[in-house]
Amino acid sequence: MICADELGPVIPRTFPPAPAWSPDGHRIKAELDYSRGPEKTWVYGGLCPADGQAVTMTASSPNSVFHQQFLQLIEDANPDGKIWIVTDNLSSHTSLSSRTRLEDHPRINHAFIPVGACRLNLQEG
Repeated sequence: MICADELGPVIPRTFPPAPAWSPDGHRIKAELDYSRGPEKTWVYGGLCPADGQAVTMTASSPNSVFHQQFLQLIEDANPDGKIWIVTDNLSSHTSLSSRTRLEDHPRINHAFIPVGACRLNLQEG
């Protein structure tokens, strides 16, 4: 099972984070800038909770072509057995070209998180 998602758009950082620690003992972090523009990028990420293996990729947009490239990276990183990918319902995940690619790669199964699932735990029983 691979849990996958996209983060972005963010500004790619061309410099390392500050190596120092803050006075209260925390690592100094550079803030991510969420906004749109030509210098922005998207980060695709997939995590296998069973072994902690992660696959990441950057792309200029969250479209079907890049989603399918990300699926190929996941497939390459997991050469044996069936692969279940758990994602949200972005249009790039459910597009005709993405569904066709999944038909051509039967080892990969796509499980979608139901729309509104993040709020299900807030509802009263």
